[in-house]
Amino acid sequence: MELQSALEAAISEATGTPFGPTRRGGAGGGCINDAFTLSDGQRGFFVKVNDAAYADMFEAEADALRELANAEALRVPRPVVHGEHGGRCYLVLEQLDLSGRGSSAGYRRLGEGLATLHGVTASAHGWHRDNFIGATPQPNRWHDDWAAFFRDYRLRHQLRLAAERGAGRRVTEAGERLAEGLDALFRGYTPAPSLLHGDLWAGNADFGRDGAPVIYDPATYYGDRETDLAMSELFGGFPAPFHEGYDAVWPRDGGYAVRRDLYQLYHVLNHFNLFGGMYLSQSQRLIDRLLAEIGG
Repeated sequence: MELQSALEAAISEATGTPFGPTRRGGAGGGCINDAFTLSDGQRGFFVKVNDAAYADMFEAEADALRELANAEALRVPRPVVHGEHGGRCYLVLEQLDLSGRGSSAGYRRLGEGLATLHGVTASAHGWHRDNFIGATPQPNRWHDDWAAFFRDYRLRHQLRLAAERGAGRRVTEAGERLAEGLDALFRGYTPAPSLLHGDLWAGNADFGRDGAPVIYDPATYYGDRETDLAMSELFGGFPAPFHEGYDAVWPRDGGYAVRRDLYQLYHVLNHFNLFGGMYLSQSQRLIDRLLAEIGG
């Protein structure tokens, strides 16, 4: 109850309106954070809680949500306040009324909105701060060269973590060969630094009661738009109207099918680093396929 009282006080200060006493409700939590809702009968908020060591993760998420909201392309839950209390850290978001299901029209709007989001660009790849992909630190140092950015701050970063987790030489050495030959996958292709969600799979999107798409749990930075598209095809993916809506606004490049394997590899390696198990063999298959593509 001490944490709940601290949250009530923090929300009251952040919003300028007294909040409480509150009723705590259940919420669908993820694999990393505890989550619940707070309501005083007039207003409701969605709360994420973790150990205080994760405070930077919540601060980065709030930053990313503000960046996505400023693009005005897709609805996101707006951050209210984040902080620490009693060895725990928290992130409070506006509570959205989500339906848990989308229509064909809703998925098409999601694809259109994502293409619009990707139309927001920066002068280089990266972001003004490092953040997290799941609970894994994600470096975002600014870089003019996308292939070099992806090699050093995405692929090699995950390979180093995989080696520490015991992935074995077969994966790590093959992965390093891929990293060394990465330029072959980007010949004639120079992507703009697009504003990215960064972790856009089916579990990080939903729809309001009015059918409007909503995205959340971002790992935002500026980079190749195809990274979002590749992730959107992992772990169940989105139905065809999503892709049709995206292509109607900004058609995918002809070489996307090959680069999709590379961008999915980043997330599969990250899942191995977080959860272990079958993701190692899936990573190996993707690396082997990409090495065959570049003749490595």
